[in-house]
Amino acid sequence: MPQLDTSTWLTTIISMLLALFIFLQIKISNHSFPSIPLYKTITVIAHKTPWENKWTKIYLPHSLPLH
Repeated sequence: MPQLDTSTWLTTIISMLLALFIFLQIKISNHSFPSIPLYKTITVIAHKTPWENKWTKIYLPHSLPLH
């Protein structure tokens, strides 16, 4: 059974990567990006929740007093 000739694989892989890089550079260069991004004004809305005015505490089982 003949051996697989791998002497041209390096050349093939490098040329494929170079072609892929050039292809992606061309694809990216065709996109038009906005020069100045527009900022959207953000308004903060205060929601009233029932626990805002109350004092709350979480009781863990380890913090309970021993009986």
